[in-house]
Amino acid sequence: MRTFLRFLLVTAGAVLMAVNINTFVHGAGLLPGGFTGITLLLQEVFSKFFNINVPFAVFYWGLNIVPAIICFKYVGKKFTIFSIWAILLSGFLTDIIPGLDVTNDVLLCTIFGGIVNGMAISFCLLAGATSGGTDFISIYVSEKTGRSIWNHIFIGNVVVLVTFGILFGWTRALYSIIFQFVTTQLLTSLYKRYQKSTLLIITNKPDELVKTIRETTGHDATLFKGEGCYTGLERSMLYTVISSDTEEKLVREVKKTDPMAFVNILQTKMLKGNFIMKKQD
Repeated sequence: MRTFLRFLLVTAGAVLMAVNINTFVHGAGLLPGGFTGITLLLQEVFSKFFNINVPFAVFYWGLNIVPAIICFKYVGKKFTIFSIWAILLSGFLTDIIPGLDVTNDVLLCTIFGGIVNGMAISFCLLAGATSGGTDFISIYVSEKTGRSIWNHIFIGNVVVLVTFGILFGWTRALYSIIFQFVTTQLLTSLYKRYQKSTLLIITNKPDELVKTIRETTGHDATLFKGEGCYTGLERSMLYTVISSDTEEKLVREVKKTDPMAFVNILQTKMLKGNFIMKKQD
């Protein structure tokens, strides 16, 4: 069932991506970031300078071959197979399905196109896959370092968009940068695997909660003993750092185990030490 749900999510992401390209991206003449943007840029270059119309899938599939091989070897086999399905399907659908007649307003296309693009990529990421291109690079680096690099990828995309601006005009390029910024911020909000949260849990049931933390997140905790200043009674505080994508689930389990537990959640900006993450399959 889990594999089937992953397949559905990846398929939905690929369909959304193709619809988005043919609706909002082409409707406003935008250039998304990543290999999708490079593919559209190559299509325009071949069309304008060589009068050759190359299908989207040809460039898109070709650009993703090397990153797919690297991720298959170093990140995970199922992860890469699902990603390849997303790449093949989105490339194929982009060439055959028509765009929707939603709006001709460039700013609306830019903002909502960025939102839909972010949702499409998030569907793939939440299913344990990617939509290909620079997402492969992002996941590979994040798996090695344990840190999210979406904003670094955004900077790299800006370089591609500057090239696009030089060749085809700055108005489209600047709108494309807004498109990519919206996508990046949505990804940062929805996909939290490489973000860290620190939980401080004050409880009278430390042993039970340590077991809950281990079973829910795979991480451990550090126990501190203290005294409640109001009651004067001895209290226990558990300190643990987890991936932010498991934060809500852990809090629910903690409250089930100890309804009286006091939980303080802090965003962890930087972490140095032995933080082990579950690998992509």
